[in-house]
Amino acid sequence: MGAQRKGHAICIPFPAQGHVNPMLKLAKLLHNHDFHITFVNTEYNHRRLLKARGADALHGLPSFRFETIPDGLPPSDTADATQDIPSLCESTTTTCLAPFKRLIARLNAADDAPPVSCIVSDGVMSFTADAAAELGLPEVLFWTTSACGFYAYTQFEKLIQMGYAPLKDTSYLSNGYLDTVVEGIPAMEGIRLRDIPSFIRTTNLDEFMIRFIFSETKRAHSASAIILNTFEALELDVLNALSAFLPPTYAVGPLHLLETELDDAHLDRLGSNLWKEEPECLEWLDSQEPNSVVYVNFGSITVMTPDQLTEFAWGLANSNRPFLWIIRPDLVSGDNAVLAPQFLEVTSGRGRLAGWCPQEKVLSHPAVGGFLTHSGWNSTLESLCSGVPMICWPFFAEQQTNCWYCCSRWGVGMEIDSDVKRDEVEKQVRSLMGGEEGEEMRKRAAEWKNLAAEAAKGSSRRNLSKVIDEVLLAKV
Repeated sequence: MGAQRKGHAICIPFPAQGHVNPMLKLAKLLHNHDFHITFVNTEYNHRRLLKARGADALHGLPSFRFETIPDGLPPSDTADATQDIPSLCESTTTTCLAPFKRLIARLNAADDAPPVSCIVSDGVMSFTADAAAELGLPEVLFWTTSACGFYAYTQFEKLIQMGYAPLKDTSYLSNGYLDTVVEGIPAMEGIRLRDIPSFIRTTNLDEFMIRFIFSETKRAHSASAIILNTFEALELDVLNALSAFLPPTYAVGPLHLLETELDDAHLDRLGSNLWKEEPECLEWLDSQEPNSVVYVNFGSITVMTPDQLTEFAWGLANSNRPFLWIIRPDLVSGDNAVLAPQFLEVTSGRGRLAGWCPQEKVLSHPAVGGFLTHSGWNSTLESLCSGVPMICWPFFAEQQTNCWYCCSRWGVGMEIDSDVKRDEVEKQVRSLMGGEEGEEMRKRAAEWKNLAAEAAKGSSRRNLSKVIDEVLLAKV
């Protein structure tokens, strides 16, 4: 079977949940276009996947295989936690190129698959460009952020030149300075400094994450093409702004909608959740009224304090709305997430707690009427595609930018203060689920849902075909 395939794509995501998920969807779509696929996880995440999904979860097809490389970090004590993101960025940048090149050499020496013909790499794993250049292979960089988030990263240098950063001292984090409206970034008129990805809030430009963003956005210039999990109707102005100074840049999303057209049972089985899903959530949702449930999930990386957990809990309790709340084992910093017995008593019957869930199915369930989210890009896009409005509590990176777009440009979100208070949570949940503002946002979200579905059948599908024919298969 391998020999009949058009090309051999090696797909390598950044080793965090929000990057692995969309890369696996993209890999399945490429497989559907007759590519042999080698999907590369880190050893750490490979072990987590097998633990969460079962020992044979990655037994794919002869033409869709999984390989691993080390991430270069010391072994972790907590087997079920996301590793520290800056440490991961530093480690992958400095240690992963050699094992990646060895892996390609081994794949090329094997006789049971075609030689590697192209690289599809996460945008923040751009060390792969060295391997692509050395082997003369086309490389597509897949930035798993929103287009607006990626664009904001590319503007860091300009923001520094214009004097918005570095901060003079840490008092600038709390003295109102972050509310300054940023001038001079085309397609982002009206954005505040606090809505720019959070790494810009530094007093030290020599910090690793600033240097990392500079190097990764710079290396994007050498890619054969850049792809983003978004759609043109949603982010056209930003996509145009990116295209003006980068290699061909394509919107190929929402990938989870394109993926629904795949009809390969073997591929269906291949999942990428690093925590064990609890599908019982869906049965509970079946028992709820349409549009009545607030879904609460802060993603795979957000960490909150015990106080913040308590404020969210009592805000939800006092709203008197049914809710489904996903609480990861590592959601609270330095501690297990423990909720007061009194809270569990008060919300018994209308509150459902789980450790992890199949989010796409939850968001598209008719009972879900609102989403309290950290504004990660996968969550934001899945919510838009399900027509579900959001309360946004961004944690870090470009989640701040996604939040601003949801609230200011797309009309589907309301922001909650990072210093969260229960009265505010209660007020916003009531407004989202029963108020006029929530109703307006629901209408707007329904419009985006239709536009996303159109893109999956039209512009995004055409863009994916173009990337395949003009870039990935250019040398086959």
